Amino acid sequence: MQKICWTAFPVLLALAPASYAQSIGYEEALRAAVSEQPQVRARELQLEARRSVADAADELPDPRLRAGIQNLPVTGPAAFEIDRQLPTQIQVGVEQDIPNLAERHARARVAAADIDLASAQLTRAQLMARLGAGEAWISLAYTQQALNVTDDALRQIERLVPLARSAVAAGSARPAESLEIRRAVLEVEDVRTRLEGDLDAAQAMLARYAAVQDAVATGAIPGADVDAERLRATLELNPDIILAIAQVRQADARIDLARSEKRPDFGINLSYGRRDPMFGDVVSVMGSITLPIFAGRRQNPRIAAAEAEASAAQAIQLDRLRELQAQFEADLAAWRSAYRQWQRATEELLPLAQSRADLESASFAANRAELLDVIEAIKALALLQIEILEREEATVEAATTLRLTYTEFQP
Repeated sequence: MQKICWTAFPVLLALAPASYAQSIGYEEALRAAVSEQPQVRARELQLEARRSVADAADELPDPRLRAGIQNLPVTGPAAFEIDRQLPTQIQVGVEQDIPNLAERHARARVAAADIDLASAQLTRAQLMARLGAGEAWISLAYTQQALNVTDDALRQIERLVPLARSAVAAGSARPAESLEIRRAVLEVEDVRTRLEGDLDAAQAMLARYAAVQDAVATGAIPGADVDAERLRATLELNPDIILAIAQVRQADARIDLARSEKRPDFGINLSYGRRDPMFGDVVSVMGSITLPIFAGRRQNPRIAAAEAEASAAQAIQLDRLRELQAQFEADLAAWRSAYRQWQRATEELLPLAQSRADLESASFAANRAELLDVIEAIKALALLQIEILEREEATVEAATTLRLTYTEFQP
């Protein structure tokens, strides 16, 4: 594959004060996006929260402390006296609820599923941050190169201005030709103004993802080729699919939790009663068990709802896989189209434009061409070079999107 190699980036340092410009490479931008993007940090904190909650998911509920007076008479000769009758006592006790083992295990599975879901959400946030940073960096790198092309074209045209003035003064050229030269300069300057806006936009977008102000893209640009079959084979490892699978697991765990409510829970109560020494103190031990006898109106509807949610999650997972497969083929087609357009312009249009510029310059040197023809050829070559850069940028962006989106990402 033939690739245009433009002069690196000498124009870059002129675009921003040296004290503010920050150089950054492509891989560095991807790493910074993962570590600096606030949305990624938010997902990391959510994952930490889910892990903290999971530690207590299957623990017993807190015990309850009970205290009070039992059997206190309120009428008669012993009214409101706690030491006159046998049943009266000051009682202190502890109660402990004991959920059934199936419920405790189900709660642990729900907590584990919540962790998987939070982890999948984090991975997806990291992917989106890498995609945003990669696209911004590529746009910045190619805009810098395009600015080099416009500056080089302006320098070439400006070197011809004295020749035009001399020709007009000598009467060998019409005065209007100097206006044509100025028009050509303005056309190239208009392109440069647009590129400066693109540069600012790319720097702003990169600052969002990588926290780098007034960035200067340096280093190698990622390749334009992709291994379509290898990417197609890893579609099921895409973060969107992993997220959908985590949602299915979460829904399945909630089914188990709903079903566990049909099993009885237990409780135990231990209390100590302080009575008049004449009667002696007492200790009480009591047990309890819930009776889920109204399952048809309580537990069964909850189970049915959880099963419906699980079926919906499975349908969503299948839909996301189909959507991802369709999107992959669309992205692959876009890459192929951009690749062919770039290749055609590089291999066919560029040599023609370069030859025209060389021939017009040689003809002008031999007094067989007009100066305006030379300037028009220089301008046309510069505009074509910028167009080729834009086609190359579209190809590289498409290839990068494919590689980042459809390759398994390990944080």
